[in-house]
Amino acid sequence: MAKITFIDAGGAARVVEAEAGSTVMEAAIKNAIPGIEAECGGACACATCHVYVADEWVAATGKAEPMEEDMLDFAFDVKPTSRLSCQIKVKDSLDGLVVRTPAKQG
Repeated sequence: MAKITFIDAGGAARVVEAEAGSTVMEAAIKNAIPGIEAECGGACACATCHVYVADEWVAATGKAEPMEEDMLDFAFDVKPTSRLSCQIKVKDSLDGLVVRTPAKQG
């Protein structure tokens, strides 16, 4: 299990536990995290699970694959730390991960 902190656009933080092997998006949906819509259900076919990975976690979460980068073109207010949460696999080494949700999903 890994604890993930979701911080919304207003600054409110929620900490949830996520099972290794799941995705950050699945943890968000399971815990009703506001701001994560996940319209495609995690198929990397939309950009409604867009998050900003905290700077100190960028290396640990890895780089976006080309397909994810293409989908991020549809996201709102993309930044260098933008990722689709459906593409971030939870592993024990991500315990303490911090992500922010954008003001709106694209």
